[in-house]
Amino acid sequence: MRIVDITNEQGEVVEPHMLAMAEPVHRQLRPKLPENYPDNMRKLFSTGGRMIVAVEDEDTVVGVSIYRIYETTFDGKRLFIDDLVIDEDRRSKGIGKAMMAHFDALGQREGCDMMSLESGTHRLQTHKFYFREGMVITSFSFRKPIAKTTTN
Repeated sequence: MRIVDITNEQGEVVEPHMLAMAEPVHRQLRPKLPENYPDNMRKLFSTGGRMIVAVEDEDTVVGVSIYRIYETTFDGKRLFIDDLVIDEDRRSKGIGKAMMAHFDALGQREGCDMMSLESGTHRLQTHKFYFREGMVITSFSFRKPIAKTTTN
């Protein structure tokens, strides 16, 4: 298994073939992603998002992760993982562990002070994995939808 950067530091897609192959695995976590996956992901990348995939057998995507690196007043330089999903048929095979190790190394190279993510309260098995990886719960995440206004 190998980890492939789909984007470069500028957010440009450098592996378009792998981006297309990531979609089915990514949709296992995010089934409501917009229909035009490549274009919508490029829009996300233009705002700081980056993507890596875990690949087996030359070109079989078995894991997908979206992440960002940015500064905060609380954590300093943070590597934030938006999404981390392993193909449901390949879970508990060390892929997630390898991806987390990749993020540890990336965070060190980039001079990050902290790595963080959010995980839905219902994802208990996933939480066990994060605890094994040395992550701890440090805060609550509060959210409120913002009403969309229509313009005429």
